[in-house]
Amino acid sequence: MSNIITDVVAGVGQITLDRPAALNALSLDMVRDMASTLTAWRDDPSVEAIAVRGSNKHGPFGAFCAGGDIRFFHTAGIANDPNLEAFFTEEYRLNHLIFNYPKPYIAFMDGIVMGGGMGISQGASLRIITERTKIAMPETNIGLFPDVGGGYFLPKCPGYSGEYLGLTGKVLVGTQALAVNLADRAINSDNLADYWDSLTNNEMMTVTQRITRLHSVIDSAKLPEDDSWLSTEMDEAFNFDTPAEIMHALRTSGSPWAIETLKTLEKRSPLMLHVSLRQIRLGRHMSLADELRLERTLVQHCFYTNHLDRAGAQTETVEGIRALAVDKDHSPVWNPARIEDVTPAMVDPFFESPWAQEDHPLADLD
Repeated sequence: MSNIITDVVAGVGQITLDRPAALNALSLDMVRDMASTLTAWRDDPSVEAIAVRGSNKHGPFGAFCAGGDIRFFHTAGIANDPNLEAFFTEEYRLNHLIFNYPKPYIAFMDGIVMGGGMGISQGASLRIITERTKIAMPETNIGLFPDVGGGYFLPKCPGYSGEYLGLTGKVLVGTQALAVNLADRAINSDNLADYWDSLTNNEMMTVTQRITRLHSVIDSAKLPEDDSWLSTEMDEAFNFDTPAEIMHALRTSGSPWAIETLKTLEKRSPLMLHVSLRQIRLGRHMSLADELRLERTLVQHCFYTNHLDRAGAQTETVEGIRALAVDKDHSPVWNPARIEDVTPAMVDPFFESPWAQEDHPLADLD
């Protein structure tokens, strides 16, 4: 059974993620269904715009997408399941498709929007959030890096807030996401169904006119942005070249914000903090296609860390998922355990493609 509901109404292609028990976490089948649907609609002149939303156990909205199915990542990583590689290749292709979609793509980002949920919404032409939206790129919490284009869109956040969000996995609640350009408009969730229906409920208007009307109505009722969480210390601390220097700056500051941020970073994989920071810094100067190719290289090394003779349960990523979502002891055993013990020889090979350029799984992205 597909966990995606699709329909075309009055020229608008509608996608509802319908896996509420898992907060609409993306499975391989969901990625494939969404990609094939969007590809078909891209080439169908009767479909003029796309609207995407999630669902909860009570019906539409309430949750958007909690990310990729990390329980599947854990099982597949240990079993050496080839579907694991297929998942990331096809998910990153889907992200690229959405960012480059030639028709209006409107994301109703209500509730949880994390990881893979960001990958299917950040490329939207209109990103709508509500007071109950919770946005994050929390991958470092499971020994991964901010993927699904995170190295492309996080560097576009003002100052060094992208580094802060990518390394800490900070959850932005409600209108906080507006302050760093990770959403376009915030509205009250009570009106979501009306806004969704407004895209299709007057066939005397063109789709373009309905979208224009939606913009106008949202602008008249939009919620104000909340930038109170943006510490003045953020740019001072997160502009250093290494995680060790960032953590030293936070430790030296000793402010309440710095202490809280330091405690968060101390829970993350030291190795993957290094990988994530370098990914974000490189992504500042990369096209989306090149950045997604880099991510595909990085994620291959995350699950097959051959240069450190680690695979399966010995990798940082599988161990991180175990601690968070499987055993739920929240006590991952990172290797190395200290930020000072991470060496270039551990980090550099993550950025070396295991494939020849023409054989890269995403070689044809442009």
